[in-house]
Amino acid sequence: MRMFTFKTRSLEFHALKTAFALGAVMLAGSCLKDDIPYPRIQANFLSIEADGVTAGPVIDSLNRTVSLAFPETADIYNVDITAYTLTPGAHIVGDSITGGIDLSQPKSVTLRLYQDYEWTITADRPIERYFTVSSQIGTAEIDVPGRRVIVTVSSKADLKAIEILTCKLGPQGATMTPELAGRTVDMSNSVEIEVDDWGHKSVWTIYTDTSDATVTTSSVDAWSMVAWVYGEAQAGRTNGFEYRLSGDTQWTRLPQSEVMSDGGSFRACLKHLSPGAGYEVRAFSDDEYGEVLEFTTGAVPQIPNSDFDQWWLDGKVWNPWPEGGEQVWDTGNKGATTLGTSNSMPTEDTSSGTGWAAMLETRFVGIGMIGKLAAGNIFVGRYVRTDGTNGVLSFGHPFSDKPTKVRGYMKYKTAPVSSVTAGFEYMKGLPDTCIIWCALIDQPEPLEIRTNPSNRQIFDPDGSYVVAYGKVEFGQDVNSYIPFEFELDYKSTSRTPRYILLTASASKYGDYFTGGNGAVLYVDNLELEYDY
Repeated sequence: MRMFTFKTRSLEFHALKTAFALGAVMLAGSCLKDDIPYPRIQANFLSIEADGVTAGPVIDSLNRTVSLAFPETADIYNVDITAYTLTPGAHIVGDSITGGIDLSQPKSVTLRLYQDYEWTITADRPIERYFTVSSQIGTAEIDVPGRRVIVTVSSKADLKAIEILTCKLGPQGATMTPELAGRTVDMSNSVEIEVDDWGHKSVWTIYTDTSDATVTTSSVDAWSMVAWVYGEAQAGRTNGFEYRLSGDTQWTRLPQSEVMSDGGSFRACLKHLSPGAGYEVRAFSDDEYGEVLEFTTGAVPQIPNSDFDQWWLDGKVWNPWPEGGEQVWDTGNKGATTLGTSNSMPTEDTSSGTGWAAMLETRFVGIGMIGKLAAGNIFVGRYVRTDGTNGVLSFGHPFSDKPTKVRGYMKYKTAPVSSVTAGFEYMKGLPDTCIIWCALIDQPEPLEIRTNPSNRQIFDPDGSYVVAYGKVEFGQDVNSYIPFEFELDYKSTSRTPRYILLTASASKYGDYFTGGNGAVLYVDNLELEYDY
């Protein structure tokens, strides 16, 4: 009886507990229905492939954009995306993007991984467009979004009989109706042209303006020891520039061989100027002169500690700046030392035999098979934090001047590529390649670099934020220090940078954890040049 009574009470007690538990779960469920904390992992495109691309893709996980580059002849109205990969667990919401999609306009795609993330896929198809006529002054203004062309001719020209020299308003292979090139056309009123691009038709309108000026000094972009000058006049005449120091009476005429012409527009680079000095420049066309423009050249700053003589040791981490001093350079040592020792450090093996240089070694860090390849590197900026076994970096130092070249000294010991990641399998066993590169950017903050494949963000030389870029690479042993030099290629002479990026790495693809264990790059006495 006691056993029975005991069991009965136990069953009753158990049932009561179960009821309360179920009630609690139901209550909790009703209270927390919309408050369940899900992980917040951004869904990213990791790779994407499409027929006919010429480069890329450029995947920007920070702004969630994918850019595909195509030749001018490509049909971007029917792009065949053949493959893509996403962050593990993520998927596309809605229709698939494989097969033919229209990329003549940006394509919005929603990726879902716990939350939704909006991405944009764009097609970059550069198109060369031009329109030239007789008696033209300067270059025609081609307004692509508005589908308008404005061409300026001399006020003495007969607008009812303008000879069209060249006309191309669509991509290569497109047809234009009517075909105007080689014809004499009445341009006293606007003229319309229909452009057929892969069956997609658009109408362009041509307008003609007149000018009494025969030559114009359009603009000047002053750098530190050079200046880019621009002018407009009638094509076929002797067009060029003269310049002088402010206060001088004599003009110096630039040799005609240094003047670059594009129809009625012409430009030149004035070299060997003095920094911080005032100058005057004017365009000429035959025996006529344009306006006199004044300009002042800039300074010639250097990046602090570019001789790499200043270092200090903080525990296991070598830092390329004086202890307690200004930090401009940094390395990946904070990441490498989580599993090993610093692999970017000072060395007394220098180009001059005095001071220190930077020795950057690519090394597998870890224990046994557990670890990761760490490329020896040094860069202008800061190591922000370690994300698992990956790094988050801030690239850039405030800078607004415009150097023309980077020079310095280097030597290199390559090694067979021993570690590869997806997409770089073909490199296994090949000699590693080192790289030294510099860029000027005009975005409002330093560039964040992330090496984690799930949200990777790597510097893109073709990015919209890039003002100028240059590099040098070596894929073989350089046993003794040699001088090197590379020019910076500017996208525009007028854009003003906000930050300078300068990086050296013993492994070109170290950002992708691909390289040769034991490759070592020595870098010393880097210097910015400001003349050509």
